[in-house]
This record gives sequence, structure tokens and C-alpha cells, in this order.
Amino acid sequence: MRRPELLLPCTLLLAACTGLVGARSDTRPAQPQQDRDTTVAVLLAGTIQTLQRLSQGSPTEQAEILATARQAYERAPLGGAQLRYALVLATPGHPARDPERARTLLRELAAQPEALQPVERALTLVELGQLERELGLKADNDRLQAEAQRLDRERNTLTAKRLQAEIEENARLRRQLEEAQAKLDAIANIERNISERKTGSGGRKP
Repeated sequence: MRRPELLLPCTLLLAACTGLVGARSDTRPAQPQQDRDTTVAVLLAGTIQTLQRLSQGSPTEQAEILATARQAYERAPLGGAQLRYALVLATPGHPARDPERARTLLRELAAQPEALQPVERALTLVELGQLERELGLKADNDRLQAEAQRLDRERNTLTAKRLQAEIEENARLRRQLEEAQAKLDAIANIERNISERKTGSGGRKP
């Protein structure tokens, strides 16, 4: 089953290929630019199929696809190879996914559109827009989580301070109670001694 993340690039490539085929069916001779566009569109269509395998393949197959794309990019950066490597890094479903690195590569391509064919430029902008939204949402989510954690820490600190204050207050009240009880015991002891002396004096004969 095709992943939703790949539907938009596939649709874009299908439209591009359809337009190019229509242009080639014209009675006029084929132009070199049309030949290049057709070649690029076919190449990108193959790239989309590779991305499909990347998202659903085994770890070994995923590692091979990533290594191949990286090597092609290292041999010829800033062009179609860079776009394909960025698409590999942006594809969900494999452990080496790196959307931030993919966004950086796509931004470089968007800043130098002359390095790409028209269909490549269109795909670059589409994928870059998707990554910008994804990473923007992630940044918002990270910020909200950090804020929630900060509030939790503050609540925990406040709760700990209140608990400590209650413990100290309970200890103070306990000391006061013990002191009051000691005073009552002392008073009771004095009263008992007085009573005993009165009893002893009253029982003596003159």
C-alpha cells in the first residue's frame, strides 16, 4: 500500500510525465529541452519507486538504498543527485531518516534553481514545503512539551515546599504540645504533692 507521504510527489511526477508525453505527440520535432525533461521525469519516477521500497523494505535494503543515494550525492552535489538524497532522508519508515538534513539540502537546491530541471524544481518546492510544515509542528510540539515539563517541575517544587512547610509546622505544634503536656504534668504533680501533705497533716494527733 502506498504511503500517504509519497502520494503528492507521485501525483506531481505523473502530471509532469503526462504533460511531457503530450508535448512529444505534437507533430513538431522534439526539442532537446523536452528530451531532458522526459529523461528527468522518468528518473524521478524511478526514484519514487525506490522511496516506496525504502519505506517498506528490510533493514538491509534500506541501508543499501541510503548508501547508494549518499554516494551519488557525494560524487555530484547540488543537482538531481542531491534532490534524490534529500528525498531518501525525508522518507518515513527507516531508521536513518533525517528530515532536518533533508530540509537543508532542499533549501540549498531551492536557492539555486538553475541546478535543476523544471520538474525537479517543482518536486523540490513541494517536498520542502512538507518538511517545513512537519518540522514546524515538531518545534511547536517540543516547545509545548518543554513548557509542560517546566510547569510540572514548578508544581513539584511548590508541592515539595508546601510539604516541607507542613512537616515543619507539624513538628513545631508537636513541640508545643509536648511542652504544654510537660507543664500540665508538672502542675498535676505539684497539686498531688500538696494534697498528699494536707492529707498527712490532717491525720496527725495533737
